[in-house]
Amino acid sequence: MSKKIFDIAFSLLGLILFSPLFLIFSILITIDSKGEIFFKQIRVGKNNKDFYLYKFRSMCNNAYKQGLLTVGLKDDRITYIGRFLRKYKLDELPQLLNIIRGDMSFVGPRPEVRKYVELYNDKQKKVLSVKPGLTDFASIEFINENEILGKTFNPEKVYIKEIMPAKLELNLKYIAEKNFATDLKIIFKTILKIL
Repeated sequence: MSKKIFDIAFSLLGLILFSPLFLIFSILITIDSKGEIFFKQIRVGKNNKDFYLYKFRSMCNNAYKQGLLTVGLKDDRITYIGRFLRKYKLDELPQLLNIIRGDMSFVGPRPEVRKYVELYNDKQKKVLSVKPGLTDFASIEFINENEILGKTFNPEKVYIKEIMPAKLELNLKYIAEKNFATDLKIIFKTILKIL
């Protein structure tokens, strides 16, 4: 089975299976706070092209005007239902739509915002040669990234100097090793890590 067929087939299946959750979360988000149900943000995809990434909104309206990084589940901008969605990565479910649209794959380097992509060196820019994904080695390794940043004095400096380079190294490792078996292993490990 090709990666493209796998992505489309399983994202369609996911949307069908999780459609009741989409409805429930949409209602809860609307009740919990003012604003849109979905959060969309421009991210950088394959070949350095921008696209809109979709998530369930887990923060107050216009939260990203106060900063791009989220610093732990205690971040004041996170809504009540948003804490639950983020804890179990359920806010990421709308990215199944990104996969169907062809912006993303199930497995691949997590797409970054332009501000941080501009800091990549030539070696790191290789991550832009593949389609970004819903999960990857870095997502598993840094599943508690928000909590790590929440414990630091200067979250953005720690992200740029320490976490981002480490994640990019793992992304490059994925690109060097990528095959269908590796993708299945990453998906399985991601599910186990979340549970």
